[in-house]
Amino acid sequence: MKDKLMNLAFRYGAVVVITGVIAFFSFKLPYFFTYSNLADILGSITIVTFVAIGVTLSLIVDGFDLSVGSTVSITTVVSASLMIWYEQPLVVVIVVSLLVGAIIGLLNALLIVKLRIPDLLATLAVMYIVSGIHKTYTQGYTLYNHMEFPDGTKAPGEMNATFLWLGQGKLLGIPFSAILLLIAVVFVHIFLTRTKYGRQMYVTGGNAEAARLSGIRVNRVRTLAYVVSGLFASIGGILFASRVGSGQIDAGAPLLMEAVAAVFVGFSVLGAGKPNVIGTFVGSILIGVLVNGLTMMNLQYFTHDIVKGVVLVLALAITFYVLNRSKT
Repeated sequence: MKDKLMNLAFRYGAVVVITGVIAFFSFKLPYFFTYSNLADILGSITIVTFVAIGVTLSLIVDGFDLSVGSTVSITTVVSASLMIWYEQPLVVVIVVSLLVGAIIGLLNALLIVKLRIPDLLATLAVMYIVSGIHKTYTQGYTLYNHMEFPDGTKAPGEMNATFLWLGQGKLLGIPFSAILLLIAVVFVHIFLTRTKYGRQMYVTGGNAEAARLSGIRVNRVRTLAYVVSGLFASIGGILFASRVGSGQIDAGAPLLMEAVAAVFVGFSVLGAGKPNVIGTFVGSILIGVLVNGLTMMNLQYFTHDIVKGVVLVLALAITFYVLNRSKT
């Protein structure tokens, strides 16, 4: 009986918790369960979920990308600088920003796959390198329209209106960035579960040697995972700059831990027991609902981390307790 209850908690615990949290806040707060507020919650988790999808892909191949936060930061300032400093068209801004993320992912793959540096150490080093580069690039300044330089001159450009709409615009009351996120979640889920390459990623993460013996090009698969992780982090950076309308240094610093929390909460969604994009999305929703509800209850912002930490501990405790019992 006890084992059955634990298995049920493992499979449906996260969904039950989200439902319970929504019910609690809906009872306490009359304006919580409204179309506009739920749409705002979906919009608020967009950036961190794009980052979390990248982390999910790295975990699937038995890695861990710690550089995603710095990738968000550098992409944010690069996209802003291309418009504000250099007056580049939108296409150039988007393409260059995505290339920055892909290059960072490729650097991670080079260190991990070719030089065989452990994932955590390699991506930690890249995190510091990228963080230093983006601060050096901006000289520590936040980038904004027609900003004034130390010599008294002003930047010639400003943020593109279409670019700003990506992060601020709405369709049918739903943030456009949230629509992009839903499309990305569906696409990645189909890729991971319905395509040969997605299955190869899971096989590689489960047992790299067995994957190699079965003919899978393990190094290529792991390289792909890190490059795509960098791309998703750069999308998060683009949307961050678009939402705030400026290029802020260290914009992605707080996003890493929230992304990791969402990914690990997702382990327990429907009993997956492994990184998966649907679980990551559900984990992000849980964190977004908690933050939104606590904010509406006027609790101090520094208590939010305590609640998120407790939720993460509970999710991990259930996940790994059941997984360990299944192995014994």
